[in-house]
Amino acid sequence: MTGLLKPVTVLKGVAARRAELYAKLGICTPFDLLYHIPRNYIDYSSPVRINEAQLNENNVVAGTVLKKFPEQKIRKGLSIFKAVVSCDGVPFTVVFYNNVYTFDGLNEDEDYVFYGKVTGNLVSREMNSPKYIPAGASDTLRAVYPLTAGLTNTMVRTNVAESLKMLAAEPLEFLPESIKKENGLCDLDYALKNIHVPENMDAMKRSRYRLAFDELLNLQLGMRMLRHRNSDAAAGCVMSADISVDEFKDGLPFTMTGAQSASVDDIVKDMCGKRPMNRLLQGDVGSGKTAVAAAACFFAVKNSCQCALMAPTEILASQHFRTLSGFLTPFGIRVCELTGSMTARQKNTVKAAIEAGEYDVVVGTHAVIQKDVVFKKLALVITDEQHRFGVGQRNALAMKGENPHRLVMSATPIPRTLAMMIYGDLDISIINELPAGRMPVETYAVTGGYRERAYEFIRKHVNEGRQAYIVCPVIEQSETELKSAVEYKENIELKYFPEFRVGLLHGKMTPAEKDEVMNDFKEGRTDILVSTTVVEVGVDVPNAVVMMIENADRFGLSQLHQLRGRVGRGKEKSYCILVTDSRSEEAKKRLKIISSLTDGFKISEEDLKLRGPGDFFGNRQHGLPELKIADLAADTHMLALTSAAAEKIIEADPELTSPENNGLRGEVMRLFASSSGG
Repeated sequence: MTGLLKPVTVLKGVAARRAELYAKLGICTPFDLLYHIPRNYIDYSSPVRINEAQLNENNVVAGTVLKKFPEQKIRKGLSIFKAVVSCDGVPFTVVFYNNVYTFDGLNEDEDYVFYGKVTGNLVSREMNSPKYIPAGASDTLRAVYPLTAGLTNTMVRTNVAESLKMLAAEPLEFLPESIKKENGLCDLDYALKNIHVPENMDAMKRSRYRLAFDELLNLQLGMRMLRHRNSDAAAGCVMSADISVDEFKDGLPFTMTGAQSASVDDIVKDMCGKRPMNRLLQGDVGSGKTAVAAAACFFAVKNSCQCALMAPTEILASQHFRTLSGFLTPFGIRVCELTGSMTARQKNTVKAAIEAGEYDVVVGTHAVIQKDVVFKKLALVITDEQHRFGVGQRNALAMKGENPHRLVMSATPIPRTLAMMIYGDLDISIINELPAGRMPVETYAVTGGYRERAYEFIRKHVNEGRQAYIVCPVIEQSETELKSAVEYKENIELKYFPEFRVGLLHGKMTPAEKDEVMNDFKEGRTDILVSTTVVEVGVDVPNAVVMMIENADRFGLSQLHQLRGRVGRGKEKSYCILVTDSRSEEAKKRLKIISSLTDGFKISEEDLKLRGPGDFFGNRQHGLPELKIADLAADTHMLALTSAAAEKIIEADPELTSPENNGLRGEVMRLFASSSGG
């Protein structure tokens, strides 16, 4: 497919400027363009009469252009182009704004089928900025593409058509014939043609199924290849089963839950094996994952090895440093912290001590994977909030040791289907019970009209000696209607809480500033903490019993659950108040779910259904290769089929080096190259 892999500028009309626009969409070749999947389709096959069209909604209407009017210049930079169209003798107006190119495509006395929003009343109707095709066109199902400013749907359609001609000259197929036959899949050429220019809806659905199958198969093949490579490696340190973790468990100020103990047993068993452990420790907010990680560190250090824990933020790294120190120091285990905000002198001192083996457990941020950090005998690598790291970052830490054991932790409950995608190369331990004495957080969703009552509720608890969080979605004043955390804090401090100490925490602060704010709140020097979502992880303040979340409809369910987990960490009854000014049915539905559920895993299932995997974690922080067409919430049946197919293929050809799997190998590499750190 040499032609398809040439620069996109080989296509007619694609000069440097358009190539730059395509690059913004990740399109560099005609091959990439073939995989630029339409976001939806317009079906021009069943037009309605203009007087039967639904007002203020999109409609398909056929008609004859009666008259085109000259350009109207309303003001500088705004030109309007109008034409009168007759639909079965009933006239209506089509209007185009600053789009002479589209307007010029219409000819008087010719018939077209239009698609757009119809406005007006019983007497006159208008269609603004419609799309259209000539009446009698054979391809009445037209693709609508994701675009960027400067690119039009027509441009993309024209370039896709040329790419499809190149495909016809150089047919493609990546799947072995046996996989296609077993799963009733259409040919790849057919799928690529009919995803862009469908013969009909059935052809489009068959094509979508094939391309979604390919994506999920390639993703699972990649994960299994990683897993297979790990299983081939010999562990750098095989630990002794004669060493017991009972001493550690007995020294805790609490009794581990059954799920915690079972997870510790899984980890110890793995680390005594000849192959490196590769395990995910997954648990809901407050389920006690850090205690399990501490037990793993205890076991490794008693086997004369070092451990490293990497967290995504300095806030969380500092929290882990304090917690692990509390768990491990009584047993003579030496714990240190290494973060980017330390001075060069501090870093050099700590690094020298790590290399000399003077520290047993190193806790830090990305600073621990810098090239000049050398361990004496690193045997256990732990990453927390793993979804915020790419695969490459996980591997970079592991490279600090000789095939070390790996434990990754996530406090974000992930549906099993999504966990299989992100952590397909890992074994999984789940902590699905909370420690004794933890009470569920009572959650209420209210409209903005109840905001002042919520303030009074906060006042009542602060007067009783407790503390509260108020979370806002943004940091500074913007054009949106969202509350600005900075202005919000100043407003409530003056108007509602003048007698209380109100703090502010946001992501634009320096690590030192964040630490100071956090410590003030933790030590009780601040009564109310106004924060952005930076408070989602890392803050553990048992005295905080109320969390109020502004514009709660703007957050994902899983993120709301994570935020809510910041309260209820002590023995006092805790509350979460979700405030929204939205009146949409979707917002009501989402907030009803979070108010009625406390199980993070059930919440994550609902979140996945509502938002899809792409937005599940926010800002695509999870390192998962981007899925352009597969839907993990809707395609669970396909997930099982592709899992079975991937297992079969990898079992026979672990590295996909056989001739029939060459195409698959290339596609797997291409998919993972699109992920952060893949």
